[in-house]
Amino acid sequence: MPWTLLFKNMFSHPFRTLLTMGSLIVAVFLLCFLRASLVALEAGVAGASSNRLMVQSAVSLFVDLPLSYQGKIENVDGVAGTCKLQWFGGIYRDPSNFFAQFAVDADRFAAAYPEVELTQGSHEDFKATRTGCIIGEDLAKRFGWKIGDTIPLQGTIFPRTDGLPWELTVSGIYKAKTANVDNQTLWFHHAYLDEALVAGQATGPRGVGVYVVALDRGASVERVASQIEDLFRNGPQRVQGTTEAEFQRQFVSMLGSVPTFLGSIGGGVLFAILFAVLNTMLLTARERTHDLGVMKALGFSDAIAFWLLLGESLLVCVIGGGLGVALAWGTQGPLGAGLKQLIPTYVIGQETVLEGLALAVALGFLAGIIPAWQASRLDVVEALRAEI
Repeated sequence: MPWTLLFKNMFSHPFRTLLTMGSLIVAVFLLCFLRASLVALEAGVAGASSNRLMVQSAVSLFVDLPLSYQGKIENVDGVAGTCKLQWFGGIYRDPSNFFAQFAVDADRFAAAYPEVELTQGSHEDFKATRTGCIIGEDLAKRFGWKIGDTIPLQGTIFPRTDGLPWELTVSGIYKAKTANVDNQTLWFHHAYLDEALVAGQATGPRGVGVYVVALDRGASVERVASQIEDLFRNGPQRVQGTTEAEFQRQFVSMLGSVPTFLGSIGGGVLFAILFAVLNTMLLTARERTHDLGVMKALGFSDAIAFWLLLGESLLVCVIGGGLGVALAWGTQGPLGAGLKQLIPTYVIGQETVLEGLALAVALGFLAGIIPAWQASRLDVVEALRAEI
């Protein structure tokens, strides 16, 4: 195939070619962004532990379980240990400074979540400090916190009766090794919270939102979950035991149809850009009719005419799509920082890059195959009669 002619034809209408490439850049960038967002939303499910159960109220996640349930759950065969997990929902200075906060058993937390690896401080300091807390490294960077700093949190679910904020001391900074735990969470002593409730220093529901249940190696998740549910079938509060993956999936489902909505947007963008490039290539093929007739009259084969049109379509789409992928990859840092609260693990991974490039090639092929087929079937006499 004459490559010089291919490049010359591609830029015979530079403004149109650049507009088409610009559309491809925007479309492929958006598709990569949507794909990365969907992958990030599912990352917690994919990275969930296979030997950990989450035990919650069978009525609702927002209904607390009694504190007495912990000991009974630990007596179930196959249970290695448990840890309380209570959503706190405090405000740091302003409601816009949202981040997750959980009250946990400080002495059981490390065993329950071995993937939470401390990069600063220690679990011993956390356990020894009544008001101690552990924070993710992204959270520490966001607010400039360091070991020993005091974090004031105004209670919403658990307000203090004196109107003052809860004061927590940073005892450790962690980096999660798996995606089921993000790096923007604060963990503190459940005992500190419960003591304040018992003493009347704070108000709010006394109990536990979720019990994290670690299983013995080889224990059947389904059997242990069924035994725990049977244990409390007659109350006072029925429970539901789910795998961590299913528990994470519940949070994704709380977003409603957002994953479906993102997928629908991606599909719409894909079809729109396909028709746009197809229209460009059909127009290009019509303008090249006379030139193709001359080439065939000079002895060039139908295959050359076919590959000239298809190659031009592929080249335009690969260049435009490649730049779109590069743009998505290059902006993942600032975009990820801006989306940390909604999509903590947003990143343009290798799979997304390869999918973006493959999509560009597929668009080029689909948009160019019809004009290329028409070019290969051109009659020389009719083509030469076409208006220049």
